[in-house]
Amino acid sequence: MPSVREAAEAFSQKEGVSLNQFINVAVAERLAHLQHEDWLARRPKSDPSLLARALGALDKETGNRPDPGDELPEGYVSIRKNAPNRVPKARKRAV
Repeated sequence: MPSVREAAEAFSQKEGVSLNQFINVAVAERLAHLQHEDWLARRPKSDPSLLARALGALDKETGNRPDPGDELPEGYVSIRKNAPNRVPKARKRAV
């Protein structure tokens, strides 16, 4: 479509690249987006028991002192320690 070509030419000139280069980058960006959506659809769903185990491992005391600047603020209490066996709910993705 002529209007799409004109817009693409205008943006490629703004970017200081050829129209061909601009189109190649636009197609590559779109393909990356589509491949990411495909990967999200195919990846294994999270297992609440594995998440609970991972959070439990992170909560274990090591006996090591934090490096300077890595200390938690005075009075900090983990929300997980207030609600035992609580696993954060997965966020719903907007479609």
